[in-house]
Amino acid sequence: MDWNFSFGWVFLGLLIFSAGGAIVLFYKPIADNFASGVSSYNRVKLWGLIIAGVGLIIMTNLHTLLLSLFVNLIKP
Repeated sequence: MDWNFSFGWVFLGLLIFSAGGAIVLFYKPIADNFASGVSSYNRVKLWGLIIAGVGLIIMTNLHTLLLSLFVNLIKP
C-alpha cells in the first residue's frame, strides 16, 4: 500500500479544521440564525466537532489510507 504525504492536503485539512473550530467557537449565533435557536445549540457544536475531526483526518493524510482500505475490502 502506497502512502504519500502531500502539503496540499495539509492546507485543505487545516482550512476544514479551522471551519469546524469556528463553528464550535461561534455556535450560538450560528444556531440562532441558521438553525432552530436554543434547541439546536448542542447539535451545532456536535457538527462543528465532526467537521474538525474530518479536518484532522485530512490534514494527516489518513483519508487516502482509509479510502484505499475501504476499496480493497470491496474489490478483491
